[in-house]
Amino acid sequence: MGFPTTRMRRLRATRPLRGLVRETELSAADLIYPLFVAEGLAGREPIWTMPGIERLSIDEAVSESGAALALGIPAVILFGIPARKDPEGSGAYDDEGIVQLATRAIKHAHPELLVVTDLCLCEYTDHGHCGVLHQPDGAAPGEPEVDNDATLELLARTAVSQARAGADIVAPSDMMDGRIGHIREALDGAGLTRTPIMAYSSKFASAFYGPFRAAADSAPASGDRLGYQLDPANGDEAVRESLLDVQEGADLLMVKPALPYLDIIRRVKDATTLPLVAYNTGGEYAMLKAAAAAGYMDERRSVLEALTGIKRAGADIIITYHAKDVALWLK
Repeated sequence: MGFPTTRMRRLRATRPLRGLVRETELSAADLIYPLFVAEGLAGREPIWTMPGIERLSIDEAVSESGAALALGIPAVILFGIPARKDPEGSGAYDDEGIVQLATRAIKHAHPELLVVTDLCLCEYTDHGHCGVLHQPDGAAPGEPEVDNDATLELLARTAVSQARAGADIVAPSDMMDGRIGHIREALDGAGLTRTPIMAYSSKFASAFYGPFRAAADSAPASGDRLGYQLDPANGDEAVRESLLDVQEGADLLMVKPALPYLDIIRRVKDATTLPLVAYNTGGEYAMLKAAAAAGYMDERRSVLEALTGIKRAGADIIITYHAKDVALWLK
């Protein structure tokens, strides 16, 4: 009589049996496809840091959304690139801003597609930080800090504007203290009580954001985001931040990046009862794309293995730039 491991080898020996005993299944229905929508753009513009991903006009964003939906991808997340930036990031909460206009157009063309809107100021501020800056007393000249409380008011305005434009879910990615409660209060006060909040609850100060910042032109002009994003070394803090967002009214939680933080995905999933999103970032995408282009790895196998690992770690939903490719491969 064989040992249990031998029995499992026998079960995996043929493809139909392998499918029956597989513990983790990845499908297009698990994915959210990110789109960069640029104000004033005609057509499409390649993003050099992420081969295969492009900045899109509103018309092209509508077309790309329809292509994703046809492949069985249930949702897109929108990132806006405004034509003009200012210190307060006013384009984020402009009712005629690029994300608001794109949301209306996509929902009109594809009402069954879920539209998630990234909610942050970094793409709209001329200094590239996720909130408004101020010069604290005693700070050296030229070393401004993010004003957390002043930023909360602008994030709340952005959430209401995006929801009124038709966003199915708003996704605060700023990592300001108390922003989930502030946004929830603003949405409820505006009668938008049914709009869920997808909280970037465990967002680390990561090197894997480089390709995204080039795509969205959102790198800080000075300093860094260590003051409000999580230290990559801190797992307990990530769990505490997630639990705080639960208390403040978040409907979904997120861990970002994904692959270097599989342990955090598992810990947050075990510590909370909410649906968990993992963001497979631009750096993770670019890394596998570059390796595949150089012939070092098989792109299809490596991407599917990576995303299956993210789901196995505990993610219910995965935001990934590979979404369309994965949906095609799984078909």
